[in-house]
Amino acid sequence: MSDNQQIQRDKEVDALYAEAVHWHVNTGDETIHAKRVGGKWRTFKWLTSSLWLIYFLGPYLRWDGRQAVLFDIPNRQFHLFGVTILPQDFWMLSLLLLFFAILLAVVTAIAGRVWCGFFCFQTVWTDLYTWIEEKFEGAPAKRRKLEQAPWNFEKIYKKGAKHLLWLIIALFTGIAFVSWFVDARQFWSDLISFNIGTTALTTLALFTAGTYVLAGFLREQACFWLCPYARIQGVMVDSSTAVPTYDFHRGEPRGRVKKGQQQGERKNGDCVDCNQCVAVCPTGVDIRHGQQEGCIMCALCIDACDIVMEKVGHPTGLIRYESLDTLNGNERRPLLKRPRIWVYSAVLAFSLAGIAYGLSALDAIEIKVIHARQPLFVMQSDGSIQNGYTIKVLNKTNRDMEVTLNASGLDGLQLVGADKPIVARHGKVTPKSIFVRVPRENIGAESVPIQFSGSGHDNHGQHFESVRQSVFIGPSK
Repeated sequence: MSDNQQIQRDKEVDALYAEAVHWHVNTGDETIHAKRVGGKWRTFKWLTSSLWLIYFLGPYLRWDGRQAVLFDIPNRQFHLFGVTILPQDFWMLSLLLLFFAILLAVVTAIAGRVWCGFFCFQTVWTDLYTWIEEKFEGAPAKRRKLEQAPWNFEKIYKKGAKHLLWLIIALFTGIAFVSWFVDARQFWSDLISFNIGTTALTTLALFTAGTYVLAGFLREQACFWLCPYARIQGVMVDSSTAVPTYDFHRGEPRGRVKKGQQQGERKNGDCVDCNQCVAVCPTGVDIRHGQQEGCIMCALCIDACDIVMEKVGHPTGLIRYESLDTLNGNERRPLLKRPRIWVYSAVLAFSLAGIAYGLSALDAIEIKVIHARQPLFVMQSDGSIQNGYTIKVLNKTNRDMEVTLNASGLDGLQLVGADKPIVARHGKVTPKSIFVRVPRENIGAESVPIQFSGSGHDNHGQHFESVRQSVFIGPSK
């Protein structure tokens, strides 16, 4: 190893040591009052947070006379617009979970904890709660002062109004959650008439209390100690991941800007040590000390730093989304040429293809055929052979349907007990016992393939059919 390489390695070791020394995680002994500043990342954060309006408004969307999306657990049904998914089709849920798990891995590998910074319900609700707190209690300095002030009318009014609004938001959050599992209109009716069931009431109370405590009190502590994602992100992020990063090459050594000093006269780096990046951080970390467990990568520090850089006449981007390899000049490959991106994308494509196939292959009705075991066959007085079957018709639609049963596969086949259509109850399995008779001379072997079908029409006139294979058993030759 050359002297220059040894010097460079020593510098990297010293930098890592200094970074580890400065790491700090708030263990809850102090309340973080983050400063709010504007900027493109703050705007983007509000836009992504607004996606949670779907959570509140989704249960009230109607489809064909019922709730469009409903997780009907008591009846073991999942209604998704015009599709009803029953437990028999829940294999698609595994693919859906695989898709989101890989998607989380892909996003984390490419851009870090984007989910935590912009989409996570804990982050979004905490951001909303602290925004309300600022409206009632003022900027961070005023909030700290109010915390230390003795209890008086002003403090009781501000604190009481804030907590009341927090509880109202938590209550509506709980109502929205329950409404995904029961009919929203009926739930509101039961809620207003105080006729709500024990299970729904318990779920509502727990979700309301959980939202109030997690977003109002625990805040960043939930990210530190309760969320497993903060622990596993270390194996998902590497030096090629683009994350909010402080450009230490450009920023160090730090130093204040002196009055009247020209930019060319400065011997320090571009960082003016204003600590605005720390002031706006919702978890209280200092991005200049490198990536830390507490950083949720919300990019608010980028907005704060850019504002300061513009004020002092320096280029923006001292803190920016960048990978460590790119920052050090070690990564020159485009994003799409990195192998793991293609591997992740292939798994995502496989999951999506499986889900799409499953949804397209869902039948509105599904039949299962069970051959009678005792006896396997009965010889009739006219010499024909009779087999007994139980046909189970599963109706996946949201309305009862008349289903006509048919059988084919043998000459002279006669279906007994299926003269009239059976009424298949919606979302349930309707059994029907039938018999198949075939002249003995038309049976060519002890076991012969036979095909059953069930067909019906919905109230819109759309035709549905399900086909199943079975066997017809006769005496040995």
